[in-house]
Amino acid sequence: MSEKIGISVVIPAYNEAPVIESNLREVVAYLSAQGYDFEVIVSDDGSTDDTCARVNNVIAEHDCVQLLQNRHRGKGPTVAAGVLAAIKPCVLFADADLATPISELDKLLPHLTSGDYDVAIASREGAEAVRVDEPLMRHIMGRIFNKLIQLILPMGDIEDTQCGFKVFRTEVAHDVFGRLKVYGDVAEFSVPFTGAFDVEVLYIAMLGNYRIRTVPVTWTYFETTRISALRDSYKMARDVWRIRRAHRK
Repeated sequence: MSEKIGISVVIPAYNEAPVIESNLREVVAYLSAQGYDFEVIVSDDGSTDDTCARVNNVIAEHDCVQLLQNRHRGKGPTVAAGVLAAIKPCVLFADADLATPISELDKLLPHLTSGDYDVAIASREGAEAVRVDEPLMRHIMGRIFNKLIQLILPMGDIEDTQCGFKVFRTEVAHDVFGRLKVYGDVAEFSVPFTGAFDVEVLYIAMLGNYRIRTVPVTWTYFETTRISALRDSYKMARDVWRIRRAHRK
């Protein structure tokens, strides 16, 4: 890479002790090998296990990594805290399990550095997308949710709002995440909840006329006990309506 590209990588984490240390090392190694000018921000959502201690193990070896410790308010506010702390010209948020490998950044980032787009989002839909080990019912639920979104909000040609791998020009990200209403000032709670915050982020970006590019990626399904199909599906559908009301006033 002839000229170093500045990128902040935000990784939200909640009780990720089994994987966070090894995955952080993988992210740092890849970005270093590619010659990026980078920082990695782990934004912790009030973890109750050894997540923070394991992150600190990596920080002791790599000063490019930092830890933000937040109250347990869910994924949306946790991602927002990390994004708003980013200082490099572009910012990526990526799930801690690396379901979308960090190497997929190289597919998304050129759309921003070219000046053609303000946001590039990973998609598990499209002919070039690859889904690994995803249960059929999980896929069906995701498609139903995205159809519901399209009925409630005008999301253009975005077929996958929920893939946890999105990159923004940082000034755009600060504007968009600073305008969160439904997933902005959220009270602390006791159960894990991912929610539809990606929908609110993308809807705000569209209302701001920011240019969004969808990029097919390879994505691997990892089993989790944190998501309740019935409970979370209801809450997410409810929140899509809340997003419509909040941003159409």
